[in-house]
Amino acid sequence: MPDIEKILGDAVKAARLEQGLTQAQVAEMTGVDVRTVINIENYKNNPKFSTLFPLVRKLKLDARAFFEPNAQADSPSVRKLWFLTSDCTEQEAATLLPVLEAVLSALRANQKDTIE
Repeated sequence: MPDIEKILGDAVKAARLEQGLTQAQVAEMTGVDVRTVINIENYKNNPKFSTLFPLVRKLKLDARAFFEPNAQADSPSVRKLWFLTSDCTEQEAATLLPVLEAVLSALRANQKDTIE
């Protein structure tokens, strides 16, 4: 079984640093005690769901990192893209889908041409 405290602590700290936040700012924006944030980052806390949920949402953590630890970690850009699209309405998603498919197709065709 993976060391879940380390996985969580590393994810929280990386997201916090990536967003330029202090531990106190994370505590304030998530409604948890700053000591809890410090303990999580130092692998000394196995938080309740009521603590974990706001951390995941506010820091835009990918929950797959906790529940699928063998899954490859996405880059910050892929994570940001995933979160942007996860907040779309059905109509927005339906509008974006063909655009995204066309852009990906063009990018991949370009990559294939440069390889050959």
